Amino acid sequence: VQLVEPGGGLVQPGGSLRLSCAASGFTFSSYGMYWYRQAPGKERELVAYITTTGGTTRYADSTKGRFTISRDNAKNTVYLQMNSLKPEDTAVYYCRVVVSGRDYWGQGTQVTVSS
Repeated sequence: VQLVEPGGGLVQPGGSLRLSCAASGFTFSSYGMYWYRQAPGKERELVAYITTTGGTTRYADSTKGRFTISRDNAKNTVYLQMNSLKPEDTAVYYCRVVVSGRDYWGQGTQVTVSS
């Protein structure tokens, strides 16, 4: 299992950014996918979750209405569209999948929201 997250970067408050996570080594369409984030000095927290077909999504209260998780099963990729970004969204963002009871994480990508 491999999860690769290109993207991330520096964005001004109020701006937008789209993260992607390319998956391989497992049947992507059969597994729900997660996005997490970890800010400096804080615990890693769940940001969003999406079911296998994308029919159901869940969000942290802090990101509802601003972030959108989606997936393209043909491309084995999950996305996180982030709008109206705030400085408190600054963190390393990770995608995650649980396959056969084992956790797999991407390497993480830094998102910095600052003017």
